Amino acid sequence: MRQTYGLGELLESQVDPDPIVQFRTWLAQATEAGLPEPNAMVLATADADGRPSARTVLLKGLDERGFVFFTNQQSRKADDLAANPHCALVFPWHAMERQVRIEGSATKLPGDEVDAYFVNRPRESQLGAWASQQSQPVASREELDLQYASYERQWPEGTEISTPYFWGGYLVRPEAFEFWQGRTGRLHDRLAYRRTNSSSDDWELLRLQP
Repeated sequence: MRQTYGLGELLESQVDPDPIVQFRTWLAQATEAGLPEPNAMVLATADADGRPSARTVLLKGLDERGFVFFTNQQSRKADDLAANPHCALVFPWHAMERQVRIEGSATKLPGDEVDAYFVNRPRESQLGAWASQQSQPVASREELDLQYASYERQWPEGTEISTPYFWGGYLVRPEAFEFWQGRTGRLHDRLAYRRTNSSSDDWELLRLQP
């Protein structure tokens, strides 16, 4: 299987000096193009022994601090981040022949930010957060459905569902970006941003060979 790329180009003169601004531009374009779940991102983590794992999560917030997602904090990804906060994100916008890679470190969001997001989740998602002991084995789908039903009875329709004590959010503070645009002959455009020092928001722009 082989695909020839040629939908666009990515030149230094076309990008913003701030990678967060540039990312917002590409995310908006992916959304306008009708890509399914353009906020879906692959989150790669590693445990204390360096064993990697990756999964797709949804970007739920973006500001000058970085990238936000929410999850069960008793999951494997949470265990990994507790042992090793360094992580990577990938946004694979294949239909546009684009990809964005981000490297950074994750910290837990404060409880008020978590509560503010949780209260606006769909009711089914709120109940699902309580019902699932994420990453733990379960005997059957029927058992999982029974767990969900028990929380439906606990919180009847119309009642406010509290945030689970084991559920929370993470902020990934970016340390490096790479914007990738497919080109013909596999001579892809790769523009990378690196912080000039760890404590500043100044970025150096580099072109990487494909």
